[in-house]
Amino acid sequence: MSDRPKDDPWTQGTAPDAAASSAAAPTEGAEALREQQRLKQIELMDRWIGGVLVEQRRTRRWKLFFRFAWLLLFMALIGSLAYAVMRAPVDGMVQGQHIGVVEINGVIDSEAPANADRIIDGVKAAWEAPNSVAVVLHINSPGGSPVQSQRVYDAVRQLRESGDKPIIAVVEDIAASGAYYMAAASDEIVAAPASLVGSIGVIYSGFGLGEAIGRLGVERRVFTAGDNKAFLDPFSEIRPEQRDFWQEVLDTTHRQFIDDVKAGRGERLSDDPDVFSGLIWTGEQARELGLVDRIGSIEDEAREQLEEPALHDYTPPEAPFDRISRELGLMATQLLGLSDSASPMRYQLP
Repeated sequence: MSDRPKDDPWTQGTAPDAAASSAAAPTEGAEALREQQRLKQIELMDRWIGGVLVEQRRTRRWKLFFRFAWLLLFMALIGSLAYAVMRAPVDGMVQGQHIGVVEINGVIDSEAPANADRIIDGVKAAWEAPNSVAVVLHINSPGGSPVQSQRVYDAVRQLRESGDKPIIAVVEDIAASGAYYMAAASDEIVAAPASLVGSIGVIYSGFGLGEAIGRLGVERRVFTAGDNKAFLDPFSEIRPEQRDFWQEVLDTTHRQFIDDVKAGRGERLSDDPDVFSGLIWTGEQARELGLVDRIGSIEDEAREQLEEPALHDYTPPEAPFDRISRELGLMATQLLGLSDSASPMRYQLP
């Protein structure tokens, strides 16, 4: 019995063909390469299809977003119009005798709710309403823009001189500076005992930051045409003659304020020089100085004028959309450190 394997090809003369083995190897490598290329193509195709699907989903999302945004905008506009229509004063709508009220709240400014156009429109509507027996300026304001205050003052004085319907200013918490300027045009001024009234003066405030930026190594570059064009620039040095000039501007504006208050109040004003010094008084003190006529409230005025007190608000409504845009603009100016007032001078409490 032999230990040699019976089927050994090497002993039986049937060894494998080396050439055939070497020929089969490249064929298998080519097949494998083609398979890898096919798989890569499939993978690239999957990625491309996936990208297209993702982009389509994004496009659909943005379309939905913009459709929803336009829908919200449309609804906001419709709501604003409906609000304005419901709140707008309409001749003949108010039945029975009443007192027409115009609200003056907050800082007086062309971009604020207490702006001249809005206040004047309300005053005229209340004045022209056939069933209003008196017009009340219901004031709760620290003042503000000189121009806006002067415009309201002039409009009220014209109405006051054109008819016999009384125009009464009623002070809630405060009627200071530009707000008192408006009140001075009315026939009478009424205030609560603790109301703050007066502040007949003009203010401008700023900062001198020239030394501060010098210490930081910052150079201020300003190019102007005109020797005094940048005299209010907080980073520039103000010369004595420029300071004198600006003080003259403030004094002139103050004189306009004093002249109009005297014209509106007449002989009721006290001769006390402090009246026009910029001081602010309580309602009781203001009455002694002739700045107000009597102590009371808007309810007292309603009872004074009518047996059955009735008030109707003629203040033109402010559209919600305008209010939102104004608040956003105010936030932006505050974040950027910009002034939100058109005029650097103010009839306003500091």
